[in-house]
Amino acid sequence: MFGLGTLINTAGVVAGSAIGMVLRRGLKKEMEQSLMSACGVASMFIGVAGTLQGMLRVENGSIETQGSMLLIFSLVLGGLLGELIDIEKRMDTLGEKLKAMFHAERDARFVEGFVNTSLIICVGAMAIVGSIQDGLTGDATMLTAKAVLDFAIVIVLASTYGVGVMCSALAILVYEGSLTLLAHFAGNFIGEALIANLSFIGSSLIFCVGVNIAFGKKFRVGNMLPALLVPVAYEIVQVLR
Repeated sequence: MFGLGTLINTAGVVAGSAIGMVLRRGLKKEMEQSLMSACGVASMFIGVAGTLQGMLRVENGSIETQGSMLLIFSLVLGGLLGELIDIEKRMDTLGEKLKAMFHAERDARFVEGFVNTSLIICVGAMAIVGSIQDGLTGDATMLTAKAVLDFAIVIVLASTYGVGVMCSALAILVYEGSLTLLAHFAGNFIGEALIANLSFIGSSLIFCVGVNIAFGKKFRVGNMLPALLVPVAYEIVQVLR
């Protein structure tokens, strides 16, 4: 049954968030800061690894790069489009509405937790590839593995950010669910090259989220999300040529 992976991943985020919120009560301020820094560094390395995996290849015994121009155009054009739409503001607005719904008005880190966690668990390679795989073949293996990883990640994030992290389960449900449905109905129109390009562009965004977590907000990552549309447009142009 396609879509099972999304449900498992969503449940993993909810469960991990609940555990993290329980642990939060016993954490000191210094420990919270240490955990935040650790999450930021880990996210940066995950992002770098995924990006390099898509850009580097070994040919004739030497390392060569590929996709550099696609990465540049994706981030630049996607960033411009995102700024015009102001996705970041819309995400913050949604976070504020959820904050009111959960009666967490006194939680100063609710929106930050919701936005950062949603970006970390949504834009990575496993979310993209796993959702497409689930939609095409009904194989939920990758999303199940991702659910285990997200479970561990959100425990740490929820122990510092609080209930805002749990609300990211809604984001993962909508994001992965939409990709799964799209893949299911698009069928063979989704090629391996497009999946690979989406994965490494998504990984570059995870690196930016990691920087924000570790060093404070340096990138408006929400406004960079349209970068994921550029590989799709590129693939369509390639097909029409």
